[in-house]
Amino acid sequence: MPYKDKEIVKQYYTIGEVAAIFEVAPSLIRFWETEFEQLKPKKSKKGNRQYTPKDIEELRTVYHLVKERGYTIQGAKEVLKNKSVQTKDKIEIIHSLEKVKSFLIGIKEQLNTKA
Repeated sequence: MPYKDKEIVKQYYTIGEVAAIFEVAPSLIRFWETEFEQLKPKKSKKGNRQYTPKDIEELRTVYHLVKERGYTIQGAKEVLKNKSVQTKDKIEIIHSLEKVKSFLIGIKEQLNTKA
């Protein structure tokens, strides 16, 4: 059985870390929080946002609809209301395929450097 790297999963992520994951500005994430009722991160006593992995998955759905598929904010809201489960399943499939693709590209690069 091949060795598998375990992903280190944190319980909470800062808004800066989440913004870096999606390569967007933190202000865009704060804006999406005002527009999408699904996005409600926990806040610390100081008022800092603390995103759980579940919050990040919700953000991934919004990001996919708005940035990758080109929906307007209103259009994305309607899609999330009407086809929430189906949309999330598609996004999870796309995300897992992207991981497989990057893994295969890494293997290809390793083979090219050894040859």
